[in-house]
Amino acid sequence: MPRQRNDILQGTLAMLVLRTLAVRGPLHGYAITQHIQTGSAELLRVEEGSLYPALHRMEQDGWIRGRWDTTDTNRQARFYALTAAGRKQLHEEQESWARLTEGVTRVLRYA
Repeated sequence: MPRQRNDILQGTLAMLVLRTLAVRGPLHGYAITQHIQTGSAELLRVEEGSLYPALHRMEQDGWIRGRWDTTDTNRQARFYALTAAGRKQLHEEQESWARLTEGVTRVLRYA
């Protein structure tokens, strides 16, 4: 039986996080992972070991900004919000993804 893989293709995590924040507004890490998992019909799973370093890099790059706040369950968590630079980056990532998927589709259909 082939091993099922649900890890995210390298380079797409930033795009998925940016898109999540664009449509949902500020969220903490766990809520970001839940949105991606639910939105993918459970096909994608984001592990903490991948998410938090990615959030840190995106914050350093100025694509998101983080602030401490209280969750609905009264816990302290870092909430992340999209910046203007993040919106621009999301647009670039989506265009790049469209080119990549078109190229892969063409190769798969090539006789």
